[in-house]
Amino acid sequence: MPRMPEITQRDQVDDAGKPHFDSIIASRGRIGAPYQYLLHSPDQAARVAHTIGFARFEATLDRRVSEIAICAVARELDCLYEWAAHEDDARAAGVAEQTIEAIKRGSAPEGIGEEDAAIVRYVQALLRPPHRVAEAAFEALRQRLGDRHMAELTAVIGSYAMLACCLNAFDVPTPEGRPILPV
Repeated sequence: MPRMPEITQRDQVDDAGKPHFDSIIASRGRIGAPYQYLLHSPDQAARVAHTIGFARFEATLDRRVSEIAICAVARELDCLYEWAAHEDDARAAGVAEQTIEAIKRGSAPEGIGEEDAAIVRYVQALLRPPHRVAEAAFEALRQRLGDRHMAELTAVIGSYAMLACCLNAFDVPTPEGRPILPV
């Protein structure tokens, strides 16, 4: 059970928060996780929604690359909700089943293609101590993706790590009928 009361109705926020509530509804059609908890700070919730919205819907980074990164973040941070929300999205974006399953089991980058493995290793380097990417690994991925997509990939990783922290802290459960991440 989540640890904070949910805010799902416009009248649950003060007048200053209503435009922020409205902006989240306008961009997503509803108030879902983690926004129903982040709306305790409406301005922050709207800023997070804007950042995630850009990463998911406006960035030019290949959707397949983005979903590999998001799934790898969910696995690294054991975020049940984030995994449940993105396993099927990864499939729909063309991520190989072998890659999805390896990330899910925690065995990636072993056993997956080098292009996918490089993305998983990049996520792991940023999220595991010492939280640094070796120069050669960074440069190889940068050469493959280019500067703009490297910036977008890095922002996706940071943004989804922040979401995972919120979802984990608020103890948001996996929605019924969604894929389960073993922990």
